Formats: sequence, structure tokens, C-alpha cells
Amino acid sequence: MCVLVGATALTGCIEDSISTSPSDQPRFEADTLSMGTVFTGEGTPTMRFKVFNPGSKVISIDRIALRDNCTDAQWRFNVDGISGKVFTDVEIRPNDSIFIFAEVTLPDMRGTELRSYVDHLDFTTRGVTQSVTLTAEGMDAERLHGVTLDADTHLTADRPYIVYDSLVVAPGATLTLEPGTRLLFHSDASLIVDGTLRSIGTAAQPVEMTGDRLGTVVGRVDYEIMSGQWQGVFFSSTSQANEMEYTSVRNTTWGVNVMETPYTDDVPSLSLFNCQLRNSKDFALLSLHSSVKAVGCELADASAGVVYLQGGRALISNSTIANYYLFTAVGPAVQFSHAFADEEGWDAESGLPMLVAEFHNCIIYGNGQDLSHGDLTGSQIFMRRCLFKSAGSDDDNFLECIWGEDPLYFTVREDYHFDYRLKQGSPAIGAAAPELIPVDLTTDRYGISRNDLTLGAYSFDPTVSE
Repeated sequence: MCVLVGATALTGCIEDSISTSPSDQPRFEADTLSMGTVFTGEGTPTMRFKVFNPGSKVISIDRIALRDNCTDAQWRFNVDGISGKVFTDVEIRPNDSIFIFAEVTLPDMRGTELRSYVDHLDFTTRGVTQSVTLTAEGMDAERLHGVTLDADTHLTADRPYIVYDSLVVAPGATLTLEPGTRLLFHSDASLIVDGTLRSIGTAAQPVEMTGDRLGTVVGRVDYEIMSGQWQGVFFSSTSQANEMEYTSVRNTTWGVNVMETPYTDDVPSLSLFNCQLRNSKDFALLSLHSSVKAVGCELADASAGVVYLQGGRALISNSTIANYYLFTAVGPAVQFSHAFADEEGWDAESGLPMLVAEFHNCIIYGNGQDLSHGDLTGSQIFMRRCLFKSAGSDDDNFLECIWGEDPLYFTVREDYHFDYRLKQGSPAIGAAAPELIPVDLTTDRYGISRNDLTLGAYSFDPTVSE
């Protein structure tokens, strides 16, 4: 009798603890779950939200399921540790919560535009249905797996290209990237140019080379801040006459590398015009016994240092060299090697000429040292009308420079905001030597006129605010 009474009492306690009132309803951490922009045919990162029971009794959700007549997106759910598509009798204890996890794969749309998907996950409790809206944007992409281009090839802006392994331009072949082309590199992928690259964007339609992760690392922190997502761009000793205009190369391990690549007096190994090279685990731009020309470029944020020049030639004009790299202490922003006859490792018998380099109307400012060598005496390196973080003075190698002045970038490193345009009152505004500005540099990377004689990569734009 005692056992029976005990069992009856226990059963009554459990039944009484589950609410039967339609007014006792779960509450949701958010009314919308956004999966962001994803590539069709690939699963998204897992997103989650909480469902709460604010009451004093157990809530039993009768049914959780995707609404009928939904889109053709392939959703996957996990409710309180159980995977499935339809969930019944899901209990939440008083003042407790459960997690809902969601993933989605979007179908190939056979199109060039983004398509928005909106679905609804319905929660029915005692005849009352509440919903969480599920959203995603799908983008078709063409996938390139270990492709070698043996003939001249044009890639267009119709779809992004996701590069796996390597995209190789063979000797004698030319790869042309038309305005708006996007190359998105998977982990450890690279662009190897043994032939010629012509990456010709515009201010309105820049060419982009970056990683293929479109989501967030955690919370609202975007993958855009993460270096090392792909290997980088490599120009080999058989490559020649490479051109990049209005092109952004971001989030690499090794940056853009020009390695013993042929050049002539008139044709550099690599010519960069209104480009952005930023966020590298090594250097943003490395040139070994080659010739590089960079005009109107943002060269920024790299762990080892931003620019490394070993021998060869370099002309860097009206460019911003900045380093606020997030994850490590940084090396000097601009580093020189094979530039001094008495430097360690100099080999006069190598037949390789020493570095000849000129920097015109540039800003060199950020964390760490400006230059690897504070004294350029005896070298063929000249800094003309440049702004430095360091305090210094002019001499035969530093000509009409601005010393120890803050250019007033909009960058706020602590907020993961990297914008190297200039604030009102910047000492770089109006400070450029007009005779050193290339005649073809009429606008900056954003399409703003360069008639204000501003140092660095960007004109002062009063419409830009913090």
C-alpha cells in the first residue's frame, strides 16, 4: 500500500508540473536566425538560438517543424541534442532553456545574382503557433580544382570562382581577370603565375582575391580580419609583364611574391595601380631581385612587415604603407636587403644588382618601426616627400619628408576597423609634391579625384566619417 501510494503521488507530481494552459508559451532568443551569405551546394556553418521557459511549470512543445510549402533549401536541425526534421513533445523545465541548432545547403540557382531564402521554423504549444524566421542568401560559384591554364584565359564577374589547391598560369599563357572578378581561395590554395597575369578592375568593379569563408569567426567578428586563409599570389622566374589594377588581395599567409621575375627598364615584373594588398601572416608584398611598381596602393597589415625588397628595382608612389596587424608584434614596415655593399650576406660575385628603390609621396606609419634601416647612406634608396611615424631629418636619401606626424587614419585596431583614408586635419592633406605624382593617377582606389595633393593612397574625402 505504501509503495502504491508513493507511486501515485509521484505520478501526480509529474503530471501537475506540465502546464496545460495555452498562455504558458516558450520565448525565443531571437525572432530571426540569419545564416548570412553562402555558396550554393555547400553547407553553412552551424548557427544556434535558445528557446526559454520563463514560467514555473514544465512547458511541453507539441511540435517543432519547418513550415509546409517552404523553399527548396535543405535545412538540418538539432533540438536539445536530437537531430531530425520534425520534433514532438519537447519539454523545457521551469526557468530553463534548450538550444536549437541549424544548418542549410542552398541549391544551385544557375544564375549570377544573389537569391534570398526565407523559411519559418514553427513551434506549436497547446494550439498556439510561434515562429522563428530563417534567412539565407545564396550565391552560385564556379569551382576550380587544381586547374592549370595552358592557354590565354579570361575570367569574368558572372560568378565567383572558388579555387581549391592551386590555380596555375602556365608559361606563355595570360590570365585576364575582368572588372568585378572574384577569386575566393580555399584553405592552402594559391595563385601561381608562371606566365602573365592581367588583373584589371575598376573603382566601381574591383577584382578581389581573398579566402572563401563568408561567415563570422565568432559573434559579429567577420572572417575578413583573419589572415592565413589561403597561401597567396606567386610570380615565378618565368613570369613577366604582370599588371594589377584596382585589385584587392587580402587575408593570405604569404601575400604577393615576385621571385626573380624578369624585367626591363620600361616593363616591371609587376605593376600595381590603385591596388590593396593587406592582412598577411608574412609580408603583404615581397620582391626578390625583381622589379615592382606600385602607384596609389594600400599596402597594409602583415606580421613580418608590409614590404620586403631584396635587390632589383622598386618605385612606390602615392601609396600608404601601414601596419596595424592584429595577432603578433610586427617587423619594420619596409625592409631592404641586398641594398648595401657592406651588409651581412652581400655577395658581389652573385651578379645580382643591388636594390634601387624610390618612394614618392608615401605615408609609412603604424605599429613597429618604419624602416629596417634608419640610415640609407651608401644605398640607392630614396624617400621623397614621405610622411613617417619616426622622428628624423632629411639628408641625401630622405628628401623633403614629414617626420613624426600622425596621418590620422580612420583605422581603429581595437574595433577591428581598418580604413586607411584620412580624417580632417591630417598633415598628409595637401602635402604631396605635384611633380612626383604620375600623370595617370587621377583618382584613388575609391574613384575620388586626386586633385588635392594628398600623400598616400587616398584623397581626402569629407563624406567619410567614423
